Amino acid sequence: MEQRISLITLAVADVERSAAFYEALGWRRVASPDGVIAFDLIGQTLGLYSRADLARDMGIEESCITGFSGITLAHNVAARKDVAPIYQAALAAGGRGVKEPHDVFWGGHIAYFADPDGHVWEIAHNPSSPLGPGGEFQWNGAAL
Repeated sequence: MEQRISLITLAVADVERSAAFYEALGWRRVASPDGVIAFDLIGQTLGLYSRADLARDMGIEESCITGFSGITLAHNVAARKDVAPIYQAALAAGGRGVKEPHDVFWGGHIAYFADPDGHVWEIAHNPSSPLGPGGEFQWNGAAL
């Protein structure tokens, strides 16, 4: 298996409500089949899919898809000053603050918010991992 994640699918209670949240952050939908809303990212796609439909596809009860799973999604930014405006925009769009922007021991600056369905996002500036010219991220810095 190649080291790649192609599609991240978030199970959501209301696909249109969730899409409106991401659109309020400036994201743009791409054409997708009925029942799925997709946003192309840098190198991947984020899909929004109803919790009931995902449970059916997986052959599990919908009640099995609940709460914080221990996974965070990260949005890395080029500069420390970029963290707070994105955090504030997420709150204004209907997200829930988890932890306000703050400095961390490894030299970065981060914040956490949850989207309307509880999916937790980290906004991070990591000075040890500069973004590439297209905004791409790699742990030790994108190839420039």
